Amino acid sequence: QVQLVESGGGLVQAGGSLRLACAASGGTFSTYTVAWFRQAPGMEREFVAGLSRRGGSTGYADSVKGRFTISRDNAKNTVYLQMNSLKPGDTAVYYCAAVFLILCDTCLRRTETQYDYWGQGTQVTVSS
Repeated sequence: QVQLVESGGGLVQAGGSLRLACAASGGTFSTYTVAWFRQAPGMEREFVAGLSRRGGSTGYADSVKGRFTISRDNAKNTVYLQMNSLKPGDTAVYYCAAVFLILCDTCLRRTETQYDYWGQGTQVTVSS
């Protein structure tokens, strides 16, 4: 059983940057595929970025491509989301998620139902 705890959210002006972190415990973190999702008020939760368990594959939503970067430090059991050039449309609660995919070091998943473990979320607010 993996527990995930996000941190790093906050209030930032448009054009600014934030780095989110997701600390994992309770499992062998390096064996899990991870991702960041977000949910804005009144909207469904959506995929933001994903990273395979060995870091060889990444995927991004079109809306964040070129601005956000997902990375992981397996030695620290932590996944990060570096967010640059933030826009008011990026305002949401950001969640990290993890899933164990057997025999697949490079697989990604983009759908929330494909993830088994979730953090509690961290609020990101971008002011105009």
